[in-house]
Amino acid sequence: MKPDERRGVSAALAAYIFWGLAPIYFKLIQSVSASEVIAHRVLWSIPLLALFLFFRDGSEFWQRMRLPRRTILTLLLSGVLVMSNWLVFVWAVVNDQVLATSLGYFIGPLVNFLLGFLFLKERLTHIQSLGVFIAASGTVYLGWFLGTPPWISLTLAFSFGFYGLIRKKLDVGPMVGMLWETSLIAPLAIAFMVWSFHNGTLMFGAGNLNTDFLLVLAGPVTILPLVWFNMAARRLRLSTLGFFQYIAPSMTFLLSVFVYGEAFTQGHAVAFASIWLALAMVSAETIARSRRTRVR
Repeated sequence: MKPDERRGVSAALAAYIFWGLAPIYFKLIQSVSASEVIAHRVLWSIPLLALFLFFRDGSEFWQRMRLPRRTILTLLLSGVLVMSNWLVFVWAVVNDQVLATSLGYFIGPLVNFLLGFLFLKERLTHIQSLGVFIAASGTVYLGWFLGTPPWISLTLAFSFGFYGLIRKKLDVGPMVGMLWETSLIAPLAIAFMVWSFHNGTLMFGAGNLNTDFLLVLAGPVTILPLVWFNMAARRLRLSTLGFFQYIAPSMTFLLSVFVYGEAFTQGHAVAFASIWLALAMVSAETIARSRRTRVR
């Protein structure tokens, strides 16, 4: 393995392990409302992103930040989607639904296949079609077993899927796009903080320095794995990077069951088994296709 590839693998592992352990951080601030946590993620991320991009791009920073008005409006939509995804994730974690977040992010790659087929006219192979069907069947069974659809998992999977779909159509770098998204959402975050302060519900600055410190860390918690992910994306093939994406939901799965003691029912067993089977099928097909391409 070349040194550049080793750095890419290290960065990918850092990003996905960090994301996999993220529930621990949000459990530490579960006394804070999910809405305030998201407001802090937005506001503390902006200066960190701006500093990172300024040092990375130098004099080209302002030029790269200049985007067409239509692109900026589209980034507002993608910003709303990713903030909604964050909000549901944080709410789920602080309300002892970590297992549901794991299921949602396992469904995510299969949702991407489906959205690509529906909106980008990407053809699904027979294996991909079968994989989507198997995963959907397992999810339906879980909904039937629980007596209600797994809304948290589905919301996480589809909100992030549509977020990726919108960003795929934009010729904007991930970090520049995230800075625009957080900046566009910032007025809403500030308005929420002001409203919470006037209503006496704002936890930040309420006298608990430990909580204040943890809320300030919402910025690094958001940005650091994104920086590592971008480092990995520049050094690794997308097919290689794709296999790392299962690390985070696997870790949250283990945390939810063995650390936080959430119930793992028969319905969950069927749903997870179906999704893991579907992902194994799609992954095996991807490897085989990659090898055939290399031989040619």
